[in-house]
Amino acid sequence: MKEKGRSVIAQNRKARHDYTIIDTYEAGVALLGTEVKSLRLGRASLVDAFATIDDGEVWLRGLHIPEYTLGTWTNHEPRRTRKLLLHRDEIERLIGKTREGGLTLVPLSLYFNDGKVKCELALARGKKAYDKRTDLAKRDADREIQRAYGRAAKGRARAMR
Repeated sequence: MKEKGRSVIAQNRKARHDYTIIDTYEAGVALLGTEVKSLRLGRASLVDAFATIDDGEVWLRGLHIPEYTLGTWTNHEPRRTRKLLLHRDEIERLIGKTREGGLTLVPLSLYFNDGKVKCELALARGKKAYDKRTDLAKRDADREIQRAYGRAAKGRARAMR
């Protein structure tokens, strides 16, 4: 029976905090058999991962997929460089944008989509420390506003009884 739908393996939560996301792409990942088995067990880390473009090909570096525990001498290397599969026009667009300067390629998540491993790749610009503080302050303020609305709604509900 073939898998359907999307199941997330790993997410890079810090990426949205450290970078301003400009655009996202879905890329396939060229993997070895033991890597896929390890991913099916939900084991992967995107913490230090990033993508580079070399000779017209996109490569994912720093992705940690631990060795498959039941593997033999054919097991994979945990932090090897893996090729990302994108359409030629998407690669050309990424080459143009990353050459502009200040932009980088960051993996946001790794997931199974209908049984195939996919990587959500973001074209991003690094945030400065004050941008991060501003975003945190805005999120805290929004959360406090939502709490106030919730308290007000509960207060009205009690008054109506």
